[in-house]
Amino acid sequence: MKLTLKLLEECFTIHSLPEHSDIPPQVFSASMYFIAKTFDEVSIVLPQNISIDSDECEPDWQALEVVGPLDFTLTGILSSISTVLANNKISIFAISTFDTDYILVKKDTLTSAIATLRANDYQVIQ
Repeated sequence: MKLTLKLLEECFTIHSLPEHSDIPPQVFSASMYFIAKTFDEVSIVLPQNISIDSDECEPDWQALEVVGPLDFTLTGILSSISTVLANNKISIFAISTFDTDYILVKKDTLTSAIATLRANDYQVIQ
């Protein structure tokens, strides 16, 4: 099953903070954000126009949303998309939510990523 992906307008930055960091309050005012905490670090993905102090940051990511909602019984969605992009040397940062998945690619690879996905029968809405 080939899916539809929708390009989001926002450009994102991925931030890394120490494991015991408080979440900066401006994160919660963002139109969209993702927070992950592990035993070693806190990762925050934010629209690029929102600035926070972080140990490291990686700007210029564009997001492709897998149009959902996706049922939990579906398998191989991220695997299929990431394999298609990896075969064309395009790195991704993947995020999953309850309803869907997001594939982030660097802004300078976006055109190539979209062309690659379309060449592999994915629909990409811009």
